[in-house]
Amino acid sequence: MATTRRVSRVAELIKREVSQMLLSGIKDDRVGTGMVSVTDVDVSGDLQHAKIYVSIYGSDEAKVETMAGLKSATGYVRSELGARVRLRRTPEVVFVEDRSIERGNKVLSLLNQLENNRPKESQVSDDSTDEDDDFAD
Repeated sequence: MATTRRVSRVAELIKREVSQMLLSGIKDDRVGTGMVSVTDVDVSGDLQHAKIYVSIYGSDEAKVETMAGLKSATGYVRSELGARVRLRRTPEVVFVEDRSIERGNKVLSLLNQLENNRPKESQVSDDSTDEDDDFAD
């Protein structure tokens, strides 16, 4: 079993290499329909499995096509990782769509709506504070 420090280093290395492959290595046209970025990589403790979380910007159809293209490119990605990363065994690769950015944007827009619909606070008069000063002695 690898140490957590080694697992995190391998995850960062895989993230960097797959990002490079997305920019120039994968020739599938479906992957180019939406803007794709690797947001995180989760590697198992024995370094045998890697979940690659990708964020896809575009329409729902473009997201579906891009995920299909990434799924078909997993063999290529794994073989390229084996050539670029020096590991005893190359991990099995699975692409997972990361929707956390979309959820964050939705929460921010809801918070902004609440802030805009919030009633203005009424001004409190300073007359009530003068009465409290009499009891300070």
